Amino acid sequence: MNKSILILLCCVASVSSLYSQKMNTIWPDSIATGSQGKFHVQGVAVDSTNSCVYFSFTNSLIKMDLSGKLIGSVVGFAGHLGDLDFKDGKVYGSLEYKSDGIGKGISNELGLDISKENGFYIAIFDGSKIVRPAMNAEKEDLLKTVYLAEPVMDYETSVKVGDAIKEHRYACSGIDGLTFGPAFGTKKDKKEYLYVAYGIYGDTTRDDNDHQVILQYDIDNWDSYGQMLLLNKLHRSGPKKPKAKYFLKTGNTTYGIQNLAYDAYSGNFFAAVYKGKKAIYPNYDLFVIDGKRKPTKEIISSDNKQEKVAMVHLVEGDNKDTDSGISGWYFQWGATGLCPIGNGLFYISHNKKTSDGEQQSTIHKYKWVGEVKSPFRMIEKK
Repeated sequence: MNKSILILLCCVASVSSLYSQKMNTIWPDSIATGSQGKFHVQGVAVDSTNSCVYFSFTNSLIKMDLSGKLIGSVVGFAGHLGDLDFKDGKVYGSLEYKSDGIGKGISNELGLDISKENGFYIAIFDGSKIVRPAMNAEKEDLLKTVYLAEPVMDYETSVKVGDAIKEHRYACSGIDGLTFGPAFGTKKDKKEYLYVAYGIYGDTTRDDNDHQVILQYDIDNWDSYGQMLLLNKLHRSGPKKPKAKYFLKTGNTTYGIQNLAYDAYSGNFFAAVYKGKKAIYPNYDLFVIDGKRKPTKEIISSDNKQEKVAMVHLVEGDNKDTDSGISGWYFQWGATGLCPIGNGLFYISHNKKTSDGEQQSTIHKYKWVGEVKSPFRMIEKK
């Protein structure tokens, strides 16, 4: 047989094997982390090729196999590690360094001096290098970070709201929800982009915090940006601007989109939040963004001015609130972990705090059904 043909067949067989492995992954009905310290779980991501799952616990990342056995963990960063996604062997997570109440709480708990600078990053972990517990993020070559200038700029900008001066444009509290998905309004097999959602302060005295803000990034050239992160020397290596900036009318929430997840099966983006407190809104816990609908140009109010923005839209159904026009669901879980695993199935985190203050998570397998009172149905052993 011609040598070049043999090499080609071997490559095809290798790709076919990986594809088969990904499609045939047997996902258990649940996976439990056990106790993981004082900070609660923030997000979940799966690597279907290597049959493992990652959890962020605010100041640590843990890697487990599907039986719940610990493979490895990463510690040594004092920022806030939030939502996760997995792509091409890498774990992507939102990472915040800031001096607000959240940042001070983390620093005080760890007994560290808080950073005097604000820095919002995408943390990029090499999953193949996470092979043992308590690997150090600052001392081992397994983590690169990319600085996001746009959310830092909005976080540090004060605006007028009525007669008052308020800190943080759009009430930006940082970044949290994160996912990969195609451009809004395009086919599911198109190029994927990184989407990063703002945290949004739930201040009920302002009216400019009723939209979610979602940034879109093309990461093709991000290898040139990635740097190791040192707590006492925050870098500024990253894109100057996102590829796009989108707004989504959900009404007020508490700290914005906690978990953002693109579901290739439906072609939609799922957003889990801590519900808001403004009585004029239904204050849902869960929203579904229509991935098949193109963004439209709309007007919002910011800094006592009219601003034209790109608006993405919610999937509408029988659960649409008649007064506000907002569609969503009441669902207890998802804000600490919401991860699609194919065929309309999701892993959803049930977080728990033990009597001695230790934080845990058990992810349960659910199927999306979209019913008004029960949007997800848990898959349970018969």
